Amino acid sequence: MPLPPIPTTIPTISPEAVRDALRAKREIALIDVREEDPYAQAHPLFAVQLSSGRIELDALWRLPRMDAPIAVYDDGEGLAEPAARRLQALGYSQIHLLAGGLAGWRDSGGELFRDVNVPSKAFGELVEHELGTPSLPAEELKALIDSGADLVVLDARRFDEYHTMSIPRGTSVPGAELVLRVRALAPNPATRIIVNCAGRTRSLIGAQSLVNAGIPNPVAALRNGTIGWTLAGFELEHGQTRRFGPVSDAQRATARAAAQSLAARAGAVRLDGAGLAAWRADGSRTLYCWDVRTPEEFAAGHLPGFGSAPGGQLVQETDVFAAVRGARIVLADDDGVRAAMTAHWLAQLGWEVAWLADVAADRFSETGPWQPARAALPEVALASPAIARYRRPYEGTDNPRAAMQAYLDWEYGLVAQLARDGTHGFQVLAVSARTVT
Repeated sequence: MPLPPIPTTIPTISPEAVRDALRAKREIALIDVREEDPYAQAHPLFAVQLSSGRIELDALWRLPRMDAPIAVYDDGEGLAEPAARRLQALGYSQIHLLAGGLAGWRDSGGELFRDVNVPSKAFGELVEHELGTPSLPAEELKALIDSGADLVVLDARRFDEYHTMSIPRGTSVPGAELVLRVRALAPNPATRIIVNCAGRTRSLIGAQSLVNAGIPNPVAALRNGTIGWTLAGFELEHGQTRRFGPVSDAQRATARAAAQSLAARAGAVRLDGAGLAAWRADGSRTLYCWDVRTPEEFAAGHLPGFGSAPGGQLVQETDVFAAVRGARIVLADDDGVRAAMTAHWLAQLGWEVAWLADVAADRFSETGPWQPARAALPEVALASPAIARYRRPYEGTDNPRAAMQAYLDWEYGLVAQLARDGTHGFQVLAVSARTVT
């Protein structure tokens, strides 16, 4: 079928109309077409970064419904209109330019945020603010390690991040694996469990996941992660390969019951095959289908039509994996734990989310790593001079101490920014944290 003719003019949408859609939980994608570094300096809370040079590469998997409402903007560089026309050429029919661009958003009273993956980071700060997620500083953890205390340190980041730098005695247990694996890693309920990441979000969400799931052990996040460890003057390990192992049937069953109860309490939906088919058939809604298991498990066998989004990273990077705010998300695993546990967080983040239940093992028939859908068009040159990827103060091993401290100072202020912004729709599940003893 030929594409409809491209309009000669592109309509605008006001910042107020975008905020109204966000508050009403109507679908909308707010697309920043600048490169990553300028995007990271200032952008609206739910703006997603899709640079002009990657539209043909990434639009189809990030914006899977061709008639979803899309607002495109830049900061006066002249990138927005050409990018909007290229989206129209791909077949997107509801393209708008944000009136006034980034300046129009700011001048209309819209809040601007720094960094990347900000919705998830702000949500992590809100969770700690609302629930008092247990944490302890690097100095206390170092003293416990030096004394030979009965504890386990669980690193909730991707394995490659853990391999680059890790806390001594740390084991790689990416976020979605924590509730499933923790009883095998700390079978004695008296063993302390410390969850860390590079900064704050994944350690806070990881620790609170264990608290929410009713783990009997004393649980805490390492305050400020590897940044806090480094700022305290302690050495990190490098090149470590410790990873989680198998779990027993009893451990899996206990974790499954806790995860699915939490998902239901948070408002996530349990879907069977017929329910998934109905959601897929609903052309009026954007739908993302993600497998939240490890990339290795995904490659060995996954459901047709599902992409790979390991659960901890999906919660951390909702702006990447679900660019259309207000869309539906369906999650899959083969154990009934990881998808439900991830769903319980996404529901609190304001998404309409479901997890698949009772999926037959033979349905996991597709193999190979995930390859995102791409347009059948040639790659194009960047529409602006290449700007280096935003240097994250919490990644790598050579970040300036001042940059790490400035990042922490910024993150502490996110709860106040959320209140000023007023569009987030986050709802924190009322589960009390426990005190570390």
